[in-house]
Amino acid sequence: MSAALQATKTTKSRKHHVLPGFGLSLGFTIFWLSAVVLIPLTTLFFKTCQLGWPNFVKIVTDPEAIAAYKLSFGASFTAALINLFFGFLVAWVLGRYDFPFRKFFDSIVDLPFALPTAVAGISLAALYSDKGWIGHFLAPHNIKISYTPTGVYIALIFIGLPYVVRTIQPVLEDLEGQVEEAAESLGASRMQTFLRVLLPTLLPAAIAGFSLAFARALGEYGSVIFISNNLPFKGEIVPQLIVNELSNYDYPAATGLAVVMLVTSFVLLLLVNTIQRYASRHQEAR
Repeated sequence: MSAALQATKTTKSRKHHVLPGFGLSLGFTIFWLSAVVLIPLTTLFFKTCQLGWPNFVKIVTDPEAIAAYKLSFGASFTAALINLFFGFLVAWVLGRYDFPFRKFFDSIVDLPFALPTAVAGISLAALYSDKGWIGHFLAPHNIKISYTPTGVYIALIFIGLPYVVRTIQPVLEDLEGQVEEAAESLGASRMQTFLRVLLPTLLPAAIAGFSLAFARALGEYGSVIFISNNLPFKGEIVPQLIVNELSNYDYPAATGLAVVMLVTSFVLLLLVNTIQRYASRHQEAR
């Protein structure tokens, strides 16, 4: 009996996997992450150190930079919240109902993924301009979107919607409809079914979609510059300010602004991921 058990252990220890062993896979992982992520980010910090602390503080606290921070983070957060609400509705319709041209509308959701950001910006600017298909209805009411800070929100909503839909939709499709029917048969109202049955299950996916949309919007540049006025203190985002510094060959200043965006984004995403992990554990505990 012991010989058979020892033979089984030997067979398991000699079992080959499709991918290389842990040591080799870990080595390739560390090498690739270092080459693509860690080394560029480390270089960014080293370049910023050339400024010195007084110059760094002066650059990142400049009034123009502060205005750009407010617009970038404020617009990204607002756009992510809007996408969280409407993205959930889109995911619900696509995941729970069968209707004509459903696959067509489902494929349209992925369009911002494949569409070049410059093309998206030009299309949105033309669509919401005073003579555009939508803008000419708003112009008589003195509502302007293109070449205003409002255009920044429109662009960020456009590019962030698929991230929310594609994180919530698979969870909805895997969630059995019988769960809702069981809750209704026990006397639960629609609101109670949503809050106590569906929401706890969908909350981790919703938080993940929100964080992805927020991170994507925070680094967006191509579509925003075509629909915003790009004026300092009015419609200038941080990526545009960084590009302006690079155009002036002020690389330390550009890297200083980039470090602020990097650190702030990391802290915010860490906070969102912590909330998501807590929600997942709370759901498992239930």
